[in-house]
Amino acid sequence: MSEIADTLPDWLQGTLTELLRLRGHALLVEGPSGLGQYELALALSAAWLCEQPKPTGACGHCPSCHSIRVRTHPDLCVLMPESLQLELGWPMDEQTQAELDSKKRKPSKEIRVQAMREAVVFSQRTSSRGRGKVVLVYPAERMNGITANTLLKTLEEPPGDVRFVLASEAAWKLLPTVRSRCMSHAMPWPDTGHAVAWLKLQGVPESEASVLLRAAGGRPQDALALAGSGVTAEAWTRLPKAVRRAEVAALGERTPAQAIEALQKLCHDLLAQAVGAEPRFFAAADLPSPPPMRVLSDWSHSLTEAAKSAEHTFNPGLMLESLVSQASVHLNSGGNSKRP
Repeated sequence: MSEIADTLPDWLQGTLTELLRLRGHALLVEGPSGLGQYELALALSAAWLCEQPKPTGACGHCPSCHSIRVRTHPDLCVLMPESLQLELGWPMDEQTQAELDSKKRKPSKEIRVQAMREAVVFSQRTSSRGRGKVVLVYPAERMNGITANTLLKTLEEPPGDVRFVLASEAAWKLLPTVRSRCMSHAMPWPDTGHAVAWLKLQGVPESEASVLLRAAGGRPQDALALAGSGVTAEAWTRLPKAVRRAEVAALGERTPAQAIEALQKLCHDLLAQAVGAEPRFFAAADLPSPPPMRVLSDWSHSLTEAAKSAEHTFNPGLMLESLVSQASVHLNSGGNSKRP
């Protein structure tokens, strides 16, 4: 199997084959994070540009596939936030690279309008390899209103043989006018067996994989990210009751944003239990007794408010202490009362 095909999780192979049968010029692959949107979009782009394509995808060994592998294909334009470009190894133009190298500004976390304008110009050029051109946008929800509107006319009336694949982890944030110009396809969810098997292939021990998969809400790539950030199955299992005891160390080396996400998952599961539903992120045995609904509702609201400033906190350590202290107060507010 080719290197490009190897990057695609096995639960997406059938989806790739299905998408390759479609004739539209603009596709939107959407779903929650951690399901492989970027990998699917890249595999689809590679297949469209491949010189010896197969019904199941790119061949992986032709010059076109090699160019994609080394990030130099002249007929592929990848649009993503600069911070993500750096993380995934996609090159930038000389001016942008010089600005970032000189520390004149920080990498953008949105898809910049200038990059979109360059993509529109790219779409109007003649294909270099004769297989058409592809514009890949990920995560598509990182386009602000101006950037998205810059794309609209080209998306509706593409010049020549150009195709678009937009990959999104929050498609509800996209402009309705963008969504209406694309053929939408929902990302498939892998079953637990496939997801755990994939995590094992990525080097996550089986004993850790199932717990981290639950911690990620069943999203395998998010589970892999948790493993990569140092979260262990043991630490996740003991987190609920440790937070109730106000142990700041229970949140480990998490940033405030990561800590809030973990506490939101805990709050979610306690809310679920309070109404008789099954928890999603933690095993039921690892959860403390839920406090009254009004207490959980107040806590959920405070976590939502805290998330708004999590990326701009002046003192992360103090914020973590405050988050754990507040969590402990909420979890001990009538926590021994019977569930309704």
